[in-house]
Amino acid sequence: MTATPRPGTPAAAAQHRASGRRPPAPPAPALHRPPSAPAEKDRMNSNLRMAVTLEEAPWLGWILVKALMRFAFMVANNLVAIPSYICYVIVLQPLRMLNSKRFWYIEGIMYKWLLGMVASWGWYAGYTVMEWGEDIKAISKDEAVMLVNHQATGDVCTLMMCLQDKGLVVAQMMWLMDHIFKYTNFGIVSLIHGDFFIRQGKSHRDQQLLLLKKHLENNYRSRDRKWIVLFPEGGFLRKRRETSQAFAKKNNLPFLTHVTLPRIGATKIILSALVARQENGSPVGGDAKELDSKSEGLQWIIDTTIAYPKAEPIDIQTWILGYRKPAVTHVHYRLMVRKVILEAHPIERKIFPVKDVPLETDDLADWLYQRFIEKEDLLSHFYETGAFPPPNGRKEAVSRDMTLSNMWIFLIQSFAFLSGYMWYNIFRYFYHCLF
Repeated sequence: MTATPRPGTPAAAAQHRASGRRPPAPPAPALHRPPSAPAEKDRMNSNLRMAVTLEEAPWLGWILVKALMRFAFMVANNLVAIPSYICYVIVLQPLRMLNSKRFWYIEGIMYKWLLGMVASWGWYAGYTVMEWGEDIKAISKDEAVMLVNHQATGDVCTLMMCLQDKGLVVAQMMWLMDHIFKYTNFGIVSLIHGDFFIRQGKSHRDQQLLLLKKHLENNYRSRDRKWIVLFPEGGFLRKRRETSQAFAKKNNLPFLTHVTLPRIGATKIILSALVARQENGSPVGGDAKELDSKSEGLQWIIDTTIAYPKAEPIDIQTWILGYRKPAVTHVHYRLMVRKVILEAHPIERKIFPVKDVPLETDDLADWLYQRFIEKEDLLSHFYETGAFPPPNGRKEAVSRDMTLSNMWIFLIQSFAFLSGYMWYNIFRYFYHCLF
């Protein structure tokens, strides 16, 4: 029996030459094997990522520099505007004793300017607002409550922006905000203006509602307030969604994704205190004794729905630093409509009177739940189509660009810095006189 020579040896090559066949090539050493396809692909992706990162470096650097510059301006703005507001309020205290209505009118104008400065931070970062639904300018002189869905801290800034062109609404507005806002740079201004900071949680609920009732009785009409901004959900969407859905499942209520089921307490207190209901020909209500012949009490409920592109809310940090790309926030206004008649053009509407909103707890809960179910439908339509649905009787919804006047912003910013410089010199003068 003849032994078969080992492949690759001289003996094996000689045997193949003798047989007339070409000897097979020896196997390639392991060190010289070509890299596998996945390894080559990973290396190419790594190189691509590195190239993209290097290309983006200047852009990221500019974003960082811009954010630092915006933050520095915001700090300087606050250091001159807020102390100046406080000083003006102190100096005007004699006017408050002589003519309270005139005092709160002047205070409201300064308050509106301060909110306009906050709005300008987002405006110049490209965070603009598109408005849909009813044109609420027409009711800016009437008393109204806004029921707003709540997704992030940027909701407040968005409303500060889009209400600037609604007459004196911002000057005569009262906000109901989470108590955490009391400790922000704007907290002292809101306390002076008469906004209400509500503490969340079951352990505080009853006490907070009593404080809210007392606050409305003491400050709402005595300071000539017209509008109230309320976030009935009682917290941010991301924090309350899971709890709300569990509650809905337990109580056989609709499953909501874009909003949460609202809380009833604050809404009931506001309606009970401010709606001038008729009883035997006389208005009744928590504050009805202060109604004059020109006031009809709370007249409107404005169902306000805020929608962000791709359902990505803007928080207040983004609003200040501006590191997110420009975005358009969409705000939909809806008055409570009972019936729409299509017999004539333009459309005749019958508005749902606020005095007909039920105040009994169970009925009010059903009524308020229905409003937020409708908000869910509005937001679902928006996220699917990029637009809010048209109102009944119309083929398409019409949107309006909300704009701020650059000249007006320049003037109020200039006034703030000039006021800060003036008060600085006044205090320095008295300091040198005393010391």
